[in-house]
Amino acid sequence: MPPSIITLTTDFGRADTYIAQMKGVILSINPAATIVDATHEIPPQDILRGSQALGEMWQAFPMATIHVAVIDPGVGTSRGILAAKCDDRLFVLPNNGLLSHVLRAKPCDEVVELRNQMYWRTNISSTFHGRDIIAPVAAHLSLGVRLGNLGPPATDVILLDCQEPQFEERQLIGEIISIDHFGNLITNIKVTHLRQIPTTKIIVRCNQQHIDGLSQTYGTQSTGALIALLSSQGHLELAIVNGNAAAQLGAHVSDAVAVTW
Repeated sequence: MPPSIITLTTDFGRADTYIAQMKGVILSINPAATIVDATHEIPPQDILRGSQALGEMWQAFPMATIHVAVIDPGVGTSRGILAAKCDDRLFVLPNNGLLSHVLRAKPCDEVVELRNQMYWRTNISSTFHGRDIIAPVAAHLSLGVRLGNLGPPATDVILLDCQEPQFEERQLIGEIISIDHFGNLITNIKVTHLRQIPTTKIIVRCNQQHIDGLSQTYGTQSTGALIALLSSQGHLELAIVNGNAAAQLGAHVSDAVAVTW
């Protein structure tokens, strides 16, 4: 059997040793684990972006992968910590909405709340459950520990209020949900929404700018052109060819994007 894969998604950044501490705990329990850094650049305390990041990447990994996420502004409070099984992948993460975008794609087969301290570290910091509870639990799962051994079934899984685009008269109103490394503006308007529009002749509007129609890819327009296209995740995206759309449009997460026809 190949070594277990454990992914890490956090808001820790790279300047401190928090990531290394979690990896050290995992490897102390399972030295054969394969640890994949999904991202550590989630904006601090941004649970919604953390949930989106999990939703974007979890199904790209093979069955039995363990996805660990630590974006945890409520660390040390009464908020719970979950372990879940969805589509033959496992998740270990705080019960604060991080699982929302996974659950939008697939229902979970089993969700438990971490209560059995046998699988935690001995000394628990009130400010670093990622190292002291979540990491060791993930490592034990990679060795074959069953979810049911970790604690009782979760009775209240927190879900985020994820805004959906709204159809109005001859327009669809959505919003920017993330901005990637290139400054591309990712919206909550999906290809499934665009298929409901009764024409292919559309205009995309954002921050006083408008774009006629959709491009197939970045290279079909000249450098500096503002374009709209479908992202690799099937979302409407606004981009500047070889440029930064967020900077040029002065755009931010939650800004409105309208499709009219």
